[in-house]
Amino acid sequence: MKLEVIYFAWVRERIGLPRELIETRAQTVADLVTELRARDESYDLAFADLASLRVALDQELGSFDAPLAGVREVAFFPPMTGG
Repeated sequence: MKLEVIYFAWVRERIGLPRELIETRAQTVADLVTELRARDESYDLAFADLASLRVALDQELGSFDAPLAGVREVAFFPPMTGG
């Protein structure tokens, strides 16, 4: 399946891309992260601590065990703080 993957804040800085269109066989967000981490060191560094990341599926907050079936967009970002 094809997915648009979007990276925000320090995730984008570590990977060096704001977004990309990828072809994946991942069944869940966690599977997708495993595929991305295997790409190279920059992805591995960006996804080293999943507790410091949030994920949205088609602009809805999700979890790393969420299925990707029917999803078109996955976004990764650090937790937001209010002020």
